[in-house]
Amino acid sequence: MAYSEKRAYLELHLAVFLWGFTAILGDLIQLSALTLVWWRVLLTSLSLIFFVRLGRMVREVGARRLLLLCGIGIIVALHWVTFYGSIKLANASIALICMATTSLFSSVFEPLIVNRPFNWYELLLGIFILPGIWLVVDGVESAMNVGILVGLLSAALVSIFTSLNKKYIQSSNPARITFIELGSATLFLTPFLYSLGGDKFWPSAMDWVYLLVLSLLCTTLTFFLSLRSLSELSAFASNLTVNLEPVYGILLAYFLLNDAAELSPNFYWGALLIVVAVFGYTGVERYFRRRRALLR
Repeated sequence: MAYSEKRAYLELHLAVFLWGFTAILGDLIQLSALTLVWWRVLLTSLSLIFFVRLGRMVREVGARRLLLLCGIGIIVALHWVTFYGSIKLANASIALICMATTSLFSSVFEPLIVNRPFNWYELLLGIFILPGIWLVVDGVESAMNVGILVGLLSAALVSIFTSLNKKYIQSSNPARITFIELGSATLFLTPFLYSLGGDKFWPSAMDWVYLLVLSLLCTTLTFFLSLRSLSELSAFASNLTVNLEPVYGILLAYFLLNDAAELSPNFYWGALLIVVAVFGYTGVERYFRRRRALLR
């Protein structure tokens, strides 16, 4: 079966649905954000080591691209540390909804990174999400404000590394890219474990279960699917679809965690705006694609 744009969207949506569980698992795992992310990237890297042909990797990838992918891996590490930091500082629902600003950041960063013109409707759709964010965070306790800021930083970082991956993944194996990026993330975070990782390093028995699900299902599989989808989709389309992660995640949190007690009706109106923007992008993009084709 040929890999098509439709299949890319289906795989990306599957990845995003599984990502919805990451905040739930991050809330359940009793480790600091830094230690949690270190175990996540380590276990994910180990799960890929037999699929990447280490002996040929450097020669086939090339030293320059290898260094570039390692740099992207560091951004991935910082994104996940800030994402789980936002969960610990606020809660899973707040961290997830902050991720909805990814498309707004992407509308600015992707044209700069991949050297394409700015699209006014991408920026407009990104801005359309902001009232939804405001509705969600309105009335949140002031103690959660730091968590919101950290969550917004995490959204900016994910928009940057998605755009960089879009630029550099051409003709590259998704499993190999995942291994390089997350392997470099492991190495980058290791020196900080002692001073910033918190008192608890070894996971408990249940933490091991959650970490394995987080690493193998919600990271190895989803990273592979999301990278492969970028061969057919723009980084902006990818990031806008990722805005469904907070919707999936918050619905899961409603049933699995106690976050629902902290949510007001405004949250659900905000989530509705996000969904409209996500599904509206496909129609808007197709309209302008046909219009550009007619003008040629």
